[in-house]
Amino acid sequence: MTERQPDEHVKSSLEKGRDLMEDMLGDGAVLRSVEQFAETAAEVYRSRGKLLLFGNGGSAADSVHIAAEFVGRFLSERQPLPALSLAANMSAVTAIGNDYGYEEIFARQVRALGNPGDIAIGLSTSGNSENVSRGLAASASAGLATVALTGANPGPVGDAADQTVAIPSQSTPYIQMGHMAVGHLVCDWVEAELIAGRI
Repeated sequence: MTERQPDEHVKSSLEKGRDLMEDMLGDGAVLRSVEQFAETAAEVYRSRGKLLLFGNGGSAADSVHIAAEFVGRFLSERQPLPALSLAANMSAVTAIGNDYGYEEIFARQVRALGNPGDIAIGLSTSGNSENVSRGLAASASAGLATVALTGANPGPVGDAADQTVAIPSQSTPYIQMGHMAVGHLVCDWVEAELIAGRI
C-alpha cells in the first residue's frame, strides 16, 4: 500500500504559522513590545498585583487560557499567581450587557475588580472592539497598567493602552496564534523571574 502524502492544505497552513513566527522573530519592534509586556507583568507580580484579561470570541477563550496558565502553572512548579479573565463570568457579562450595554461588559468589571498596581490586558484581533478599548480606558483611569494585544492594525484598542503588542498579520486565526505565543512567552518569563527569586 502506498503511503499517503501529507495534505497540501495542512502543510500550507502550518507553513503560514511558521512564517508568522519568523516575521515576529525578525521584527525588532514586536520583540521589544513583548519584552516590555513581560517585564511589566513581572513587576505587577513583584508588587503583589494581578492580571485582568479580556476579549471577545476567540480572544475571550485566549484570555481564559492565559489566565489559567498563571493561576495553575506553565512549565515550572511554583506558587499560583493571580490572574482573572473578565470574559469568563457569564452572569456578569450578560447582566452588564443587558443593563448597561455590551460595550460596558469589561469596563464595569474593571471598575469593580481592578486596583492600582494591577495590569489589564485587552485582546482584539481587529483592534476595533469597543468593549475592549473601553475596558482598557477604564483600567487606565483606575491606575492599572494597560497592554493591548492586536493584529497589524492596533486601532482604537491600541490607542487605549500604554503598551501594544501588534502581531504582524491581518488574518484573525494567525493573529490569535501570535497572541497565544505571546501569552505563553510572558508566563514563561514571569515563572523564570519567580524561580530566580526576583518576584
